[in-house]
Amino acid sequence: MPRTLFVAPDQRGALPTIRDALEAADDGAVISIAPGDYPEPISITRQHVTLSARESGSVTISSPFPDQPVVSVTDARVELIGLKLTSEEHSAVRVRGGQVKIVECTATARFAPGIDVAGADRIEIRNSHITGSQYGIVVEESDGTIDRCEIREIADDGVIVRLGARIKVQHTTIAGCGFRGVYMYQAGDSSLDRCDVSQTGDAGIAVADQSSPTISTCWVHDTQGVGISVGRGCGGVIEDCRVENTAVPGIHLADGARAEIREGDPSRGKVPVGAVATTGNHQDLETVDKLLGELDGMIGLASVKAEVRGLIDEIQVNEWRRSEGLSVGTVSNHLVFAGAPGTGKTTVARIYGQLLKALGILPNGRFKEVSRRDLVGQYIGHTAEKAASAFEEARGGVLFIDEAYTLSRSSGSGADFGQEAIDTLVKLMEDHRDEVAVIVAGYTNEMAKFMDANPGLASRFNKTLVFENYSPEELVSISLHMARSDDYLLGEDLDVALLEWFAQMERDQNFGNAREARKLLERMRKAQSTRLRSLGHRPTRDDLRTLSLDDLLEAVRGTG
Repeated sequence: MPRTLFVAPDQRGALPTIRDALEAADDGAVISIAPGDYPEPISITRQHVTLSARESGSVTISSPFPDQPVVSVTDARVELIGLKLTSEEHSAVRVRGGQVKIVECTATARFAPGIDVAGADRIEIRNSHITGSQYGIVVEESDGTIDRCEIREIADDGVIVRLGARIKVQHTTIAGCGFRGVYMYQAGDSSLDRCDVSQTGDAGIAVADQSSPTISTCWVHDTQGVGISVGRGCGGVIEDCRVENTAVPGIHLADGARAEIREGDPSRGKVPVGAVATTGNHQDLETVDKLLGELDGMIGLASVKAEVRGLIDEIQVNEWRRSEGLSVGTVSNHLVFAGAPGTGKTTVARIYGQLLKALGILPNGRFKEVSRRDLVGQYIGHTAEKAASAFEEARGGVLFIDEAYTLSRSSGSGADFGQEAIDTLVKLMEDHRDEVAVIVAGYTNEMAKFMDANPGLASRFNKTLVFENYSPEELVSISLHMARSDDYLLGEDLDVALLEWFAQMERDQNFGNAREARKLLERMRKAQSTRLRSLGHRPTRDDLRTLSLDDLLEAVRGTG
């Protein structure tokens, strides 16, 4: 079964180098790397492994040997997550065959391509930055996707797609290239979609030598050469693109070029492009208003309600910005709920999931609540399986992890399966960030320590919502609401007595808030049952519905 290996040169029990971890890795292993600099070239051949920074962006890997890439992949299945890869004379990442996914990485290769791919079955590069290199990304004879990347300050061409490659480049910003932004030759039916190409020394996008790409909804601007150039014998489609402040003509078709230029639907308005662009979503605003009304109807939680409304307002405004062609930053839907038990965290999480569904952010409002026992296994490999299974069940909705801080506590067995669950979840949150909202919940102090102890996890969360303890007055209102829901009434002066009782209760971290109100009502109903049975006659309907001061006194007897 796959397992997680830890690399930390100064940590007892961890492996000192990445190469040591690769030698020990079995099929599908995750290698979690502690923050630091690792001057060691990495060569991966015919393995299936994931190299992940414990904290995204905190791990720098370099090659001390000029003639070797930083990471070399040959006929392997590899994922690189959150790494900084720096090289001088060779590529930061060199791929020859296999399947490679590069997520949230930074690649720099001063005199070579930042990422160089050939003959790969599948390449996926997402949310990554390639900068300060001779070339940005070079792909040949490979299929794959370049999604939401930034390629800047490149000496030559930003992206080269060539020799049978079939690549989809989307939502990507390419700027500050010494020659061309994108160069395609013998690239078949590759595509560019919603890309921002600017500040190039020559053409923004150049298509040559039997290529027939689809170039749609792109913004090409501020280039020294023409915006888009299509060579003789090349076909494809150029659709709904903005070409501004380039050499004349903005779009140049050479004699014999077969490319079709299509104008976009003007009723759509401007369409956002670049690394931060996303597609529009259908919004059910009537349901949104209904759900916000349900949230407002909850007792207390003023600050939480304001925070949730602020998040919903931001999502709606972002949709309006998209419709006007303005850039929209990436917003995480993952949240931290901090507070004592019984403060409404689960209820708010359910409403939040339904709101995201109504706003078109999540496919459905599915709600999956789990705790440590649902995520952490008892042997190597079992944890990743359990965590992935729970995550899969929450796809399209909310994964709510109660008492999440327990994942970072050692079980005392010597195996850090809680950390393995965290690493698995961090990876899944990145791979499926548009499909699941993860909410981690627990006591305020413990959650703060949990997030501080796992900065890689902390970077995935957008905001912390603090659920304050209910006031005594709010607990009385909650008690009244619970009683009415169960078809009970509070007798004369019982509300005053409840206020006094809640006011004198000690509010340590084990104080249960609304749960205390529920437990108290249950004890009061039992006390009422005993009282009514002792009447000697059948009680009236009002007797059956009314909880009295005597019932409260009996319920709290011995609990003070």
